[in-house]
Amino acid sequence: MRNAAHISCSLLLALLLVLLPAVQARAAWGDFTISDEIEAGRKFDAYVRSNMPLVEDTEVTTYVNGLVKRLVDHVPPQPFRFTTTVIQNGSMNAFAVPGGYVYVFTGLILNLQTEDQVAAVLAHELAHVTEHHVAKRMADMRLASIGAIAGTLAGAFLGIAGGGANMQNLGGALMMGSQAGAASAFLKYTNENEREADHQGLNFMSASGYNPLAMAETFDIMQKARWYVSNDKIPSYLSTHPALPDRVAYIKDRVARMPQEVTRRKADNTAFLRVQTLVRARLQAADVALAWYNNKGDLTPLDQLGLAVVQARVNRIGEAERTFQKALAAMPNDPLALRETGIFYFRQGDFQKAQPLLQKALVLRPSDALTLFYNARLLGEYKQYPAAIASMRQVVKDLPDDPEVRYHMGRLLGESGDQFGGHLNLAYSFELQGNRKQAEFHLEKARSMATNPDQKKQVEEFDAFRKEREELRM
Repeated sequence: MRNAAHISCSLLLALLLVLLPAVQARAAWGDFTISDEIEAGRKFDAYVRSNMPLVEDTEVTTYVNGLVKRLVDHVPPQPFRFTTTVIQNGSMNAFAVPGGYVYVFTGLILNLQTEDQVAAVLAHELAHVTEHHVAKRMADMRLASIGAIAGTLAGAFLGIAGGGANMQNLGGALMMGSQAGAASAFLKYTNENEREADHQGLNFMSASGYNPLAMAETFDIMQKARWYVSNDKIPSYLSTHPALPDRVAYIKDRVARMPQEVTRRKADNTAFLRVQTLVRARLQAADVALAWYNNKGDLTPLDQLGLAVVQARVNRIGEAERTFQKALAAMPNDPLALRETGIFYFRQGDFQKAQPLLQKALVLRPSDALTLFYNARLLGEYKQYPAAIASMRQVVKDLPDDPEVRYHMGRLLGESGDQFGGHLNLAYSFELQGNRKQAEFHLEKARSMATNPDQKKQVEEFDAFRKEREELRM
């Protein structure tokens, strides 16, 4: 189950071919082992994390992790553990790669209607991994002829993904000197692969307690949106979809033969709607999100919360405050409503109103990284540095690659008198933002202040971190 023209498989295979040493495949599997699969996935994951915008809000990531875990608990034993990442991208897509790395685009959450439908996409993707479809395709390839087109396919995806200037430059670099050629056929899942993933995905869904009919519903949504054919930016040679109507018919026929207690399952979409609201309010284009709320009609308290976030984004501050208060009145003990309203007041500089809201949200959900982050900043505003730094250290532990978290960790440490720690965290922040000049400035400051073995070790760890990121820049 892929987004427009099934670009995921092409992206994955293209990038793996670029990143990995050549594998001489003499037969199906050949020398491409499970260890190779795991290493391929690890390198691909590092590439994605270095070049694509990730969603770090634990309200979203914890939910998606839970969906994947629920499915994984019912897949055959695998020689690796599954890891889930949420990518900020409007494509209605998810994909999984060798080694158990699973990626979910925010567009998938935004454009589907139920949790079961999201689970259907994930189940299908997990099936591609458990059936080793990617590994088998790589083993079948003659890499000498495939290498010439790998950059073209990867570059095509990166341009389509809309990852900003850096992504576009990367795509351009990968495409230089590459040609698609007839060998692009090797970079497609076969119809048999897709049917097998549909079949196994239905098994995973049913065993996990989801309604397998949601897989057919999801295909119907994609078909009506013409997601896989309508984007004229998608090269035709990336298309691998078997006819969706045939697949929908197969799924419906198989589901019809399942017990009624399976096909009549009703999902609780409460958590899904909360996450969908956050994705729409925080990550969708503000004008698009605002239009959606304005056209919806009657708004639930959750809708009011989402609308308030969007109103704040477009600087309708008075309207936003009134809408936040309306949502909070309907959900006075909801940690998400408390958190978002507290963040609003913090950003307006009204710390007295922000403090009780954020503190109550933290009591109700002490593990939420975003609530911890703003509580730490609030403590910093009141010069309560030991407590602020302790809270921010927990956020850094949870979100080590978030440049904003590193920036505020650096500020808190610097203001408290820890100049070494302050400069080192600012070096991380600017490195993660791609600002090499500022990163180098703060690194040299930290290096000059490193007087004990622990500090020198931290500088060495940063050097290794920077070297790894440099190797992943293409």
